[in-house]
Amino acid sequence: MRYLRSALLLFLVAVSISGKSENGYDLWLRYSKLTNEKKIAEYKKQIKNLWIETTSPTLFVANNELYKGLNGLLGYSVLDVNTISTQPGLIACGKFQSQAVSQFLGGKKFTTGDEGYIIHTVKRGKQQVTVIAAQEDIGVLYGVFHFLRLIQTQQNISNLSITESPKIKIRMLNHWDNLDRTVERGYAGFSLWNWHKLPGVIDQRYIDYARANASIGINGTVLTNVNANAKVLTLDYLRKVAALADVFRPYGIKVYLTARFSAPIELGGLKTADPLDAQVQQWWNKKADEIYKFIPDFGGFLVKANSEGQPGPQNYKRSHADGANMLATAVQPHGGIVIWRAFVYDNNVPDDRAKQAYTEFKPLDGTFNKNVLVQVKNGAIDFQPREPFHPLFGAMPETPLMMEFQITQEYLGYSTHLVYLSSLFKETLNSEIGIGKNTVANVIDGSVDNHTLTGISGVANIGTDINWCGHPFAQANWFAFGRLAWNHSLSSEEIAKDWIRMTFSNEDDVVTPVEKMMIGSREATVNYMTPLGLHHIMGWNHHHGPGPWIKDKHRADWTSVYYHKADSLGIGFNRTATGSNALEQYLKPVDDKFASLATCPEEFLLWFHHVPWDYKMKSGSTLWNELCHHYYQGVDSVKEMQKIWSSLKGKIDTERFNQIEMLLNQQYNEAIIWRDACVLYFQTFSKQPIPTDLKAPEHSLDYYMSLTYPYAPGIKPDW
Repeated sequence: MRYLRSALLLFLVAVSISGKSENGYDLWLRYSKLTNEKKIAEYKKQIKNLWIETTSPTLFVANNELYKGLNGLLGYSVLDVNTISTQPGLIACGKFQSQAVSQFLGGKKFTTGDEGYIIHTVKRGKQQVTVIAAQEDIGVLYGVFHFLRLIQTQQNISNLSITESPKIKIRMLNHWDNLDRTVERGYAGFSLWNWHKLPGVIDQRYIDYARANASIGINGTVLTNVNANAKVLTLDYLRKVAALADVFRPYGIKVYLTARFSAPIELGGLKTADPLDAQVQQWWNKKADEIYKFIPDFGGFLVKANSEGQPGPQNYKRSHADGANMLATAVQPHGGIVIWRAFVYDNNVPDDRAKQAYTEFKPLDGTFNKNVLVQVKNGAIDFQPREPFHPLFGAMPETPLMMEFQITQEYLGYSTHLVYLSSLFKETLNSEIGIGKNTVANVIDGSVDNHTLTGISGVANIGTDINWCGHPFAQANWFAFGRLAWNHSLSSEEIAKDWIRMTFSNEDDVVTPVEKMMIGSREATVNYMTPLGLHHIMGWNHHHGPGPWIKDKHRADWTSVYYHKADSLGIGFNRTATGSNALEQYLKPVDDKFASLATCPEEFLLWFHHVPWDYKMKSGSTLWNELCHHYYQGVDSVKEMQKIWSSLKGKIDTERFNQIEMLLNQQYNEAIIWRDACVLYFQTFSKQPIPTDLKAPEHSLDYYMSLTYPYAPGIKPDW
């Protein structure tokens, strides 16, 4: 059956990937014919013939992708040749070990690692030949996507000398998908995984999903929610998971599952899930053996434990390391890994929530098995529009730490708002941790502490919407995550330009203004939501609209007043030595910089300090006036984005232009709500007027406090 399924998959790959109109389905792999005839003529001279090995499923899809891309972009069929010829512009693809490729390279040796590749222009007689080659088949596929990207973005390919390999080993999407196909924090429809029809029906979207991920170097996917359901570990579901693994395998993507810690009780009938209990250990060992029979290259487990009500080893007075190591022992003989989330906090612990992960995990440094990664969110609270980097980065030298970013916009306007998250990712990755000039990126790529097991993950923003991500621009965040996971030294600007050229147009009068919109969008959102270090002030039971007034709930750390602490004297969370002293968790000189009002970056001011309303800011304004101007500036920035987009009418296809225009209108209206609600609420504490150069809010505070969002994704209507 497995072989029949594999044959079917290869057939599906060989057919047309999608005949969709410009509705966003094709993502950045549109392969629409270039409009620059001069460039097309130039490429035709250099790409006359094609030779590629097809000795494996991965090389087969590389071959198919190359044909599809070149034929679509250049508008003509590239001639296939069965043997190496002396024709100009030949593209040779294959492994370094291939005799055909070796003769082109003249015996020259390259070191690219298992996933790296080269794209080199070499001379063969009087002719130039472009060679795409790698040590392993997956590197060839990555090289093909890179080469096609060069053509999509109209780069010069006449004299290439490219050697690429990923900086991080595991580059993964985390899907918070439930088995009923709902998606926690999902704003683009339902889950891609149709468990009802699997394993018998392979949806074309599974293949297109794999192509998209491979094109940006993503090599792992966690299929299920971290708030796990043990049923996914049953035989029926493992057969379904195996079918997805078969789809993804040619594209270099391993599947991972979330493991519910209480599964031995729920599925195995045991009375305990104690990780030091021999029967529990045996149950997990057998379960791992069973999984690998279905999926020989299964990646391993992702675990959320003892956080937000999830079961874990602390239920049995055991440590996180005890729990992680039990699972790591089960998958270790098969080459699997365990990713253990450090997102833990307890409402019954009186300490600052921002400190709790560090407090629990720092003492465990060096106690985890070698095949365990501890996954740490980019900030210590929860994917806020802006957070300082998590203090665990740099604090656990004996433990490989895996970055967890959120691609889905849980706290950034869902899929309604245009927010380019590469700026957020880069801000965290480039943060210096206090060990020389090393950054967070140097921690997760293993270079600071010489770790070889390295990883980065992104909570996916993908669903069944025709354009995958809900908002057409949200695709850029999936794209940017993959590109940065491969090479964190890339800039947000160059990633944006590539995405725009591949998604919309190569014309500078489109690329330049759209790039301006994207690069400024995240700062605009921070300004109209949570400026100057404010955080976690969204509404109760949803994370969409403002709710700085939320208080008196059953969990203090799920309220807004817990975090902003506004009173008649000022606003902000004092995390210095006179407050919660969360700053002591950072290394010097980072803690010293944040501790002083004079040196603390103003974008983090209210994160670390409770600041008087009349405190003089660097601009010369008082804190109150500065706060108001930030809120208003955020709304003005969205208005400017609307103007830029309107100027592009006729330069963008009608369907996507109209959709984005409507979304920007909605974003503008929602930004006004955020601005006015927050300014009016905080004014009740500052007792100061809104600056006279700013327009007064249209409605009263009571009006904004009365707003509800019953149709926001994840909120059940009161029917």
